Amino acid sequence: MSPAEASGETPTRFEPPVGVEAEAFWEATRDGRLLVQWCTSCDCGVFYPRVFCPHCASGSGVLEWRAASGRATVYAAVVEHRPEAAGARFSGGQPYCVALVDLEEGVRMLTNVVGCPPDSVRSGMPVTVTWEPLSDGRRLPLFEPAGERS
Repeated sequence: MSPAEASGETPTRFEPPVGVEAEAFWEATRDGRLLVQWCTSCDCGVFYPRVFCPHCASGSGVLEWRAASGRATVYAAVVEHRPEAAGARFSGGQPYCVALVDLEEGVRMLTNVVGCPPDSVRSGMPVTVTWEPLSDGRRLPLFEPAGERS
């Protein structure tokens, strides 16, 4: 049960649970820092947080946390036009965009793109991380259209 549910409030968004593998990731979000796991054995980024590298199967002793730039490119996107049918209460009944974004660090994340009309999100679109507060002090990483990159 989330802190919002425990207090009798209706949560506006699903709040991801914190597993052992993801503790460092979620703690960093409290400070607005985006982290990705990195395998020091095969030099590949790993996302979502795990106990082993999905690329080379090395164990947790070779996975470390590294800061991500927060810059990404939309790989694919879809608009949910009927949020009520999907059980989404966070959008206030308005359509929203679900996207796969490729971080500069080489990992792909499932997220929402916000800050623009959902139908305007396109593959190849540059985006940057933004944060939505959760009820327990963590922040959910979302992405918004980026300005000119330097």
